[in-house]
Amino acid sequence: MALLNESNLRSLAKAQASRLNESTATALRKSMSASAALSSFDIFLSHSYLDKELIFGISLYLERLGYSVYVDWREDAQLNRDNVTKETAEVVRGRITQSKSLFFATTDSAKDSKWMPWELGYMDGKKGKAAILPVSPSETSSDRYKGQEYLGIYPYITGSNDTTGRARLWVREDAETYVVFEAWLAGKQPHKHG
Repeated sequence: MALLNESNLRSLAKAQASRLNESTATALRKSMSASAALSSFDIFLSHSYLDKELIFGISLYLERLGYSVYVDWREDAQLNRDNVTKETAEVVRGRITQSKSLFFATTDSAKDSKWMPWELGYMDGKKGKAAILPVSPSETSSDRYKGQEYLGIYPYITGSNDTTGRARLWVREDAETYVVFEAWLAGKQPHKHG
C-alpha cells in the first residue's frame, strides 16, 4: 500500500488531456460538465486551488476506482474565490453534507489554504468521515505518513491492490492498522494487521 505520487497524478492528468487531444485546461472543462449532474458524492476533495492540475489527476484516479468525487471549481464553477460570502460557505456546507467522506489533499500549497482546515473540521464534526490524502512529491512505495499538528489525528489514505489484484483505497491509522475504504464508510474502523 503506497501513498499517492505527485508526478504519477500529474502524468495521469496530462495523459487524459492527450488522449482527448486537448490541453489540460480543456480536459478539465469537459470533466466539469460530466460530474455536474451528481447529487451526492463518495468523496469531497478538499484541496488548494493552486494545485488544479494535480487535483485533476487525483480526481481521475479516484473516479477510475469507481468513486464519485466533488471538486468545488468543477461542480460549482460559479463560486468566486476573490469574493467569498456567506452564500459561498453555504454551498460548501451543502456539498460536504452531500458527500460521504472528505479527503484533505496534502501538498505544498495546502498549508496556505484558509478553506481546507475549515472543510476538514466541518466534515469531521458533521459525519466523522474525514481523512488525509497525502500526496508524495517523490516516487515511494511507502505506506507511512506522519501528519503535522492536527493533521496527525486523522486517518490517512493509501492506494494499492488487494489480494485479488483489484485496485483499492485503504484508510490507515498507521502502517499496520488499516481498513478498506468502503468498510470505513460503512462504519468499520481501521484494525491491526500482520
